Amino acid sequence: MYNIDMNNVKNIVADIVSRHTVENVAFVGCGASKAELYPGKYFLDHNAKKLRAYHFTANEFNTDTPAWLGENTVVISASLGGTTPETVRANAVAKEAGATVVSVTHAAGSALTKDADHVIVHGFEANYAAKLEKMGYVMALAVELMQQTEGCPIYEQMLAGFDAIFELAENSANAARKAAKEFAVKYADAPVVYVMSSGASAEVAYSTSICLMMEMQWINSGSFHSGEFFHGPFEIVDKDVPFILLMNDGKTRSVDARALTFLNRFDALTTVVDAKDYGLGGVVPSNVATFFDPMLHTAVFRVYAEELSYVRQHPLTKRRYMWKLEY
Repeated sequence: MYNIDMNNVKNIVADIVSRHTVENVAFVGCGASKAELYPGKYFLDHNAKKLRAYHFTANEFNTDTPAWLGENTVVISASLGGTTPETVRANAVAKEAGATVVSVTHAAGSALTKDADHVIVHGFEANYAAKLEKMGYVMALAVELMQQTEGCPIYEQMLAGFDAIFELAENSANAARKAAKEFAVKYADAPVVYVMSSGASAEVAYSTSICLMMEMQWINSGSFHSGEFFHGPFEIVDKDVPFILLMNDGKTRSVDARALTFLNRFDALTTVVDAKDYGLGGVVPSNVATFFDPMLHTAVFRVYAEELSYVRQHPLTKRRYMWKLEY
C-alpha cells in the first residue's frame, strides 16, 4: 500500500491548476534533499511535452534567480528538518516572484512552511520505506502536475508503481544486510570511494557520495554519471580502486552495464547495487521501472552505509562542522 497520501497530492495540484496556468516546475533544495527532488524532475523531463522542469541547489536559485520565475511556476522545495536556511530563503524568493510554493518536509510548522502555499509532511524514522516518503511525494507531485495539466499516458502505471515500491524497498533493504556487511569490511579503509549511476538514480549516486561518504563517514569521494565514465573518470580505474555502481533496471541499464564491464576488466574493487536483483521490474510495471530505481537504490544503500559506519565505528550522525559552527 501507499506510504504517501495520493489524495492529498491530487487535491493540492487541483487547487494549483484551478488558480494558475502552470508552465514551469522548479525543484529546489540542498544536499540530500536536492538529490531526492531529482527523480521528479527526471520524470517530467522524459514524459512532459509542455511542462518545463528545472532543478536547483537553493543558494544558486536565490542568487541567480531565473527570469521565468513567476505566477506560471510551481516551486517544489524540500528540507528534512525544514530549517535549511538557503531553502527557506528560496521559498521567500519564489513567493516574491508570484510563484506557487509546495514544500515537502518532515517537520510540521518549521521555517520551510512559512512561505509555502501547500505543505506536505512526510515520515522518516519508522523504517527504510518511510525514508523514501520525501522522494515519493515529490515524484507524485510531478506525475500529478503532468496529469492535470497536459495528461499523463502512463499515469495508471505510475500509481501502480507507488502502490508497490515502498513494500519492495523495505523488503529489499532488509534482505541486503549480508551483502552490506561484506561491503563494509572491504571498504572500511578505502582512501577514496567513487560512486556512479544513470537515469533517475544519477543524483542518488551524487548524494551517496557527498552525504553518506563525505558528510557522514568523512571518506573522500566523487560521483559521476555512468554515461560520463568513458569521458574522463575511467582513467583512474586500476586494480582494487573502490567503486560503487547503482545499477538501474530500466532504460539506462545498458549505460551502467558498459561501465561495469570496464571495471571488471581491470579488477577494480566494485560493489554493485542492482535494482534488478531485488525484482523491481517484476513488481513495478516494467515500462515505468526507470522512475522507481532511485527509491530502491536509496533504501538498499542506506543499509550499506549503516554497516560501514559500524565497522568504522563512525556513527552516521557524527559531524565536525555541520550544525556546530557558523558557516
